[in-house]
Amino acid sequence: MLDSLRLENFKGFKQVDVPLRPLTLLSGINSMGKSTVLQSLALLRQSYYQRMLIDDKHTQQSLVLNGDLVTLGTGKDLIFESAPKNKIELSLTFFDSKANWVFDYDRSGNVLQNGIYTPTGIASIFETGLFTNNFHYLQAERIGPRTSSGMDNYLVNVRNELGSKGEFAAHYLHLHESQKVDPAMLHPFIDASETLLGQVQAWMNEISLGTQIRLLPREDLDLMQVSIGTEGMAEFRRPTNVGFGISYTLPILVAILSSQPNALVLLENPEAHLHPKGQAQMGHLMARAVSAGVQIILETHSDHILNGIRIAVREHILSPDKVALHFFTRAENFQQDGLTFSSPKLDAFGRLDHWPENFFDEWDRSLDKLL
Repeated sequence: MLDSLRLENFKGFKQVDVPLRPLTLLSGINSMGKSTVLQSLALLRQSYYQRMLIDDKHTQQSLVLNGDLVTLGTGKDLIFESAPKNKIELSLTFFDSKANWVFDYDRSGNVLQNGIYTPTGIASIFETGLFTNNFHYLQAERIGPRTSSGMDNYLVNVRNELGSKGEFAAHYLHLHESQKVDPAMLHPFIDASETLLGQVQAWMNEISLGTQIRLLPREDLDLMQVSIGTEGMAEFRRPTNVGFGISYTLPILVAILSSQPNALVLLENPEAHLHPKGQAQMGHLMARAVSAGVQIILETHSDHILNGIRIAVREHILSPDKVALHFFTRAENFQQDGLTFSSPKLDAFGRLDHWPENFFDEWDRSLDKLL
């Protein structure tokens, strides 16, 4: 479990220490650094799987800026514009231990080299979910409705991933459809199979009633054919004929429900193409997953997801100390100091100790004008 992330001279951050909890919600208006937090973690994993980060403090380390998880460009795209030094630093704390990396700035390079890795403490960062097969990362730009989706045996079988755009979610679900889901994540009201496929369909009912999923592998073409049915109806339909919500949500449900204890799940905009009830239930499911030992860090603009989490706290599904809420904004002297954040706290009733301006307060502003 990751406890905190420190970034120095990284994109919009001059220096920031972000506390992480089992469930961490990142919010803020656009271009305030929310995705940067997730990208920094994905960047470390991406570099590790290209064998540029090694669990050896005596070996030179490198950051691979462009790969299968993130595409960040070159050094000039990564470094804070007013950086006081030509170094980029990332640190993680976990289990009373710490891992720190410092890399040389290379304006035109897409690999930052001469990295120094400094571990402290007993535990190894490379044994956490971030660097193991207990990890999922889904970008905001996910694959929409398709009549078929790809297959990737290495990514799905070896690395246990869905693809950063969810492009292999159907393949993953097909291979793991009989996997048992942790009891804490079972849908509380729908009597469904405890398998991954059964629970994906159960939670999908919060989006579209009676949803059924049929998966047909076309191994000769390396494709998965996906069709969507409705309970009581004879015909299954192409995903292109049932709207974006089901296709956009499928990878998120598969990622969460397939996760084991100590997994790390990074999600960007899980609310995309979901109606308000579906968004609130997504927050509820995340709270259940965290109660099962999964760590989730999400970036969202959805007050419904926030409220789903708050209600889960009030209903004692999740204790408030396992939730971190961060609202990102510009520092007063933005050009010099970059981005910053504030952190409202939840109590046991799901209430917040304060509401920063622009933190999910638009409905209150609208009511003031309507009443």
